[in-house]
Amino acid sequence: MTKPMQIVSSGSKSPRIYVAGHGGMVGSAIMRCLRANGHNNIVTRSHAELELTDQQAVREFFASEKIDQVYMAAAKVGGIHSNNTYPAEFIYQNLMVEANIIHEAWRAGVKKLLFLGSSCIYPKLAKQPMAEDALLTGSLEPTNEPYAVAKIAGIKLCESYNRQYGASHGIDYRSVMPTNLYGPGDNYHPENSHVIPAQIRRFHEAKISHAPSVTIWGTGTPMREFLYVDDMAAASVHVMQLDKPAYDAQTEPMRSHINVGSGKDVTIKELAETIGRVVGYAGRVEFDASKPNGPPRKLMDSARLRKLGWRMRVELETGLALAYADFLASQEQSNGSKAMSGTLLIS
Repeated sequence: MTKPMQIVSSGSKSPRIYVAGHGGMVGSAIMRCLRANGHNNIVTRSHAELELTDQQAVREFFASEKIDQVYMAAAKVGGIHSNNTYPAEFIYQNLMVEANIIHEAWRAGVKKLLFLGSSCIYPKLAKQPMAEDALLTGSLEPTNEPYAVAKIAGIKLCESYNRQYGASHGIDYRSVMPTNLYGPGDNYHPENSHVIPAQIRRFHEAKISHAPSVTIWGTGTPMREFLYVDDMAAASVHVMQLDKPAYDAQTEPMRSHINVGSGKDVTIKELAETIGRVVGYAGRVEFDASKPNGPPRKLMDSARLRKLGWRMRVELETGLALAYADFLASQEQSNGSKAMSGTLLIS
């Protein structure tokens, strides 16, 4: 490997922070959190301005921008349909983005980096709630295995660079694994969205069309955990700002990621009823038990993060109301969209 260059101070007391993926739901929330905490020396690049799968372009970016810290929120993401349809794109693009950013950040002398992963890194049949030490103890969920493998590789990239260059170069690369996220900036696409934005759209369109009922796949009994995206952003900044002894006390060199969750889960039935109430839909909520349920439960064990002093702030119904307001705003901006047909598959 090429030896890392030395960073020349920008002369600013505020660290120069690169937020990769600033235009997405998580990246934009991190931007809001950083600015609320007084960080204004933030660097961003759109996809058109910087192709993160291009190593040379990423190398030139880090060489010219003199970055101090990196938040890695850039990723190719999607629901079950898109993961099943484009597995090669999901594994290739995410692996390339992670490898390029982490390696070129190291090469440019960046000392602090936070990698954002996903709860799908854990085995399909992991013990509930899922603790950090469940990683690599079983087979992954087949529908999103390529994406999950890429996210596991991101964790291991951070750990490996810490192990090899932590002492000699003073780098400190950390990883956080969020549960299911929702909130402003979410994707409300009819086919490629996750459960909350899909249900928000479905219930809204049922309200507008005066549909007598909304049908959701499965029995409604599976339990899922959700976290408002601004809480995730606050947790990310909190973990990044922890002093190293505090972070090290809750992690291990080869098990260094931290779960980020609400610590609470709800049934899909409870979620649907809450979304219907928030949207103002007065019809019936029905469940098609002939359709698959998915795993019976997916809950993160976030005890390590709580020990590090972080707590969620936005309760589910409050967050859903904020998400619905964001959906309405997005509908106004796009001048409406085609109605979503069919039923919902819960992942």
